[in-house]
Amino acid sequence: MTHKQMFLGGLTGLAGILLCAASSSFLAAQESNAAVYAAMKGNPKLRLVQTNFAGDTVSIIDPATNKVVGEIPGIEMAHGISVAKDNSQIYVAQEFTKSVLVVDGKTLQITKRIPLSGDPNLIQLTPDGKRMYVSINLRWDVVSNFPQLQADPSGGIDVIDTASLEKIKTIPIPGGIHDIYVTPDGKYAVAGANRNQVPACKCGVSAPTNLGYVIDTQTNEIAWTWTMSPAASPMAISKKPDGSTDKIYAQNGGDNGFRVIDFDTHVVSSFVKLPDIAPALQNRGGSHGIGITSDQKTLLVNSGRNSAVYAYSLPDLKLIGGAPLSGKGANWLVITPDDKTVYVANPEANNVSVVDIATKKETAVIPVGFAPSRNTMWVAP
Repeated sequence: MTHKQMFLGGLTGLAGILLCAASSSFLAAQESNAAVYAAMKGNPKLRLVQTNFAGDTVSIIDPATNKVVGEIPGIEMAHGISVAKDNSQIYVAQEFTKSVLVVDGKTLQITKRIPLSGDPNLIQLTPDGKRMYVSINLRWDVVSNFPQLQADPSGGIDVIDTASLEKIKTIPIPGGIHDIYVTPDGKYAVAGANRNQVPACKCGVSAPTNLGYVIDTQTNEIAWTWTMSPAASPMAISKKPDGSTDKIYAQNGGDNGFRVIDFDTHVVSSFVKLPDIAPALQNRGGSHGIGITSDQKTLLVNSGRNSAVYAYSLPDLKLIGGAPLSGKGANWLVITPDDKTVYVANPEANNVSVVDIATKKETAVIPVGFAPSRNTMWVAP
């Protein structure tokens, strides 16, 4: 065997070792994440954490009693929310301070503020809990041409290391990002562009890009984009049996429905319209809030216009029912780990609707703070 053959053979062996190590690491992260999620089921310390965007507290709800059992005080303009993998910390995006607030899970006190590159909207953690992705929207506070307000140049995605709780990178994206999600396998972050821009002649920034972005979480570079007009807002991501990403179900906020993006082919489906109701019964707004049950069998979709939440079977997208809500707005939703209940935030009624997924009926209404918005499940330490 020549030195060259030995060298190439060594490289091949090394590549195989690295591939096996990467595969083992990926599988371990997936199994660990699944174990954490499974541990939430039936846990007496399971809680729903609900932001109140127009208030100054974050509400904590016990799903066993459907009552507010605690509050995180002193947080105004709370937008996105997430929790540490070990549940020891709660992360809250606060718009007016341009930061992520770190809340101790035991004391419910703010322990740190992580400065960001601009106004934060949603927060998402990778399945292994090591990195946090924060969508950064435009901030309309440039007054150099007063009384004409302009947007500052910030916008994109901030990446935070959860061990140090420091921002390690900003991924700049023109026009800013409103919503962001990490795929179930943790390999990609999926983001939707800001939808509230106006032409450059009026605000000093370019017109909306109407794009969705897929970012490779290994390189933190944009892998591919898709076109959707208006740009994607709330999204849900399904997975294949092997754990890889299957479909993106994307709302645009204004219309009463959603589109489906095939992750492999990047093809965007035609618009899937939610049911119509009598104009006299309609509310303002469109479709905002979407999620998939952990068994991958049901897609749940809010309709702010209809004040309802609808259920579609997967993968055939057959409408299987809907639950009228007594509250108004239907702004966000979160599904319990056992797939039995969905909680819907109603910002126009300052409450949260509790809906039984099997019967498609509202079973309770929980008063919370002003303009409830994002929410997530959490196990209190």
